[in-house]
Amino acid sequence: MKQVMNTLKRTDAERRIPVLKLEIDYELVTLFDALKSKDQKQINDSKRKLERLRLELVRLEA
Repeated sequence: MKQVMNTLKRTDAERRIPVLKLEIDYELVTLFDALKSKDQKQINDSKRKLERLRLELVRLEA
């Protein structure tokens, strides 16, 4: 049963990683736009979201 659960988790992670990378790319564009317009609130929001996405990616790739 443990092997089945591990296989399912691995499959879910394999599907989530490409989506996560797209989310990171999108958020980087959002951060770039916020930096250009000097929107401090959006800069902080984007940095927090990027940190959360980075942690999820690290966890999934481990």
